[in-house]
Amino acid sequence: MSSILTNNSAMVALQTLKSINKNLAGTQNEISTGKRVGTAKDNAAVWAISKVMESDVKGFKGISDSLSLGESTVAVARNAAETVTDLLTDIKGKIVAAQEENVDRTKIQTDIAALRDQISSVVGAAQFNGLNMVQGTDDMNILASLDRASDGSVTASNITVARQDLTTDAGVYGTGTSLSANTTASDSAVVSTANTAIVTIGNTWAAGDVANISVAGIDLAYTLGSGEDEGDAGIALAGLINGLGLTGISATDDGAGAVTISSTRAFETSNVNTAETTAGDGDVLITTLNGTGSLSLTTGDIAERAENVAFSTSAAVNDGDGYKVTIGSSSYNYVAGKNETMEDVAKGLKIAIDSADLTDITTTVTQDATSGQWSLKVDNNGSTLAFAEAGNAGGTASGGLRGLEAMDVTTNAGADTALDNIETLISNSIDAAAQFGSSQGRIQIQNDFISKLSDSLKTGIGAMVDADMEAASARLQALQVQQQLGTQALSIANQAPQNILSLFR
Repeated sequence: MSSILTNNSAMVALQTLKSINKNLAGTQNEISTGKRVGTAKDNAAVWAISKVMESDVKGFKGISDSLSLGESTVAVARNAAETVTDLLTDIKGKIVAAQEENVDRTKIQTDIAALRDQISSVVGAAQFNGLNMVQGTDDMNILASLDRASDGSVTASNITVARQDLTTDAGVYGTGTSLSANTTASDSAVVSTANTAIVTIGNTWAAGDVANISVAGIDLAYTLGSGEDEGDAGIALAGLINGLGLTGISATDDGAGAVTISSTRAFETSNVNTAETTAGDGDVLITTLNGTGSLSLTTGDIAERAENVAFSTSAAVNDGDGYKVTIGSSSYNYVAGKNETMEDVAKGLKIAIDSADLTDITTTVTQDATSGQWSLKVDNNGSTLAFAEAGNAGGTASGGLRGLEAMDVTTNAGADTALDNIETLISNSIDAAAQFGSSQGRIQIQNDFISKLSDSLKTGIGAMVDADMEAASARLQALQVQQQLGTQALSIANQAPQNILSLFR
């Protein structure tokens, strides 16, 4: 049946052409934008995922900038620490030269002062964008990543770079929690009194008997002559000991067979051994050692002349923990920074005391080979002085190069002290440079990873939303042909009512 009111063929052709035009418009949009999913209506799920990933890519671009800034800051600090190490090494060379007495120490001291001033200049100038990593103790946090969990939550992760203080600041001793339990002083006074061992010689000897004694590793012997007794042996052994000319070691006898061996050696024990050959009951015995009581020994050590502060082997050292040693009426302190140990505290206190250039006072730091305990030892070659220790938390850390400003090689004692302490300062600057180098390497690795991660995310986003241009081009041509055919079909369908007119001719 034909109708001039309803043209079904035209409606079908029109709907087909509309569909073709719609697909053609979509394909043209893909080609012009390059995206298969350009808006949420194209594919809501894929569009949402791609937008989340695009936001992450932009975030990682900001992280990359942060890492680059942090790397530059750490690089400046590393270069400063390495330069300081080189300058301290130059100072060590000057100090070594000053050990020789036949040199102009005043000129050497002038060179040391110039190098010291250069170190201060380097430390002060080592800043990037206003941040100096070789002053103070506050850590620097560098944004390193944004970690997205499966539930969609995001957390930031940082690379923490520990600041390394290479200043000569003394620090500020705190008034917080007492730390006295972490240290033990050996006595309440530091004295110059010699430590002793008394060797008692028995009273039954025969001619030809030999009395043997070893002092500080040197063996001595006396053969008794006819008619000689323990008194003669004591006089002879004391004379032999004094004849050695050992520094800080002397001997006296009482004329009745008792020989007192005295040692004023600081930081050095002196071993004493006794024996006899073909003797009757005339034993040679150390009956009193270090003045501590009656002993029946054939060997013993005369203890070093020094008082000491022993540090805990178990207590932690926190930023701001201050320890103090009182000698006479004055106190000398060291305030620890982050990640320091009792070794650092002991060496810091040593430098603090040495920097005061006290007359007759010398110091050293030792570690017990068995327990690992660190001790600060203080010797006094003058009048008796009070000796005490204390500790408090809550202070401001001392600089890693504290004591550098007080080094003076114009005297023998100053040159000896400087040689001992410069090693600690060099070690501190080397540790600082190593820490910065390690942190800089980690930052570089993270920055490379972030760059590669961003590229991978971009690739993933492209795979989801980018148009396949080859397929889109082929589809465009096909749709253009379909559009032409659809137009022709609609034209033919629209011609159908015209054919009805022929029925009325």
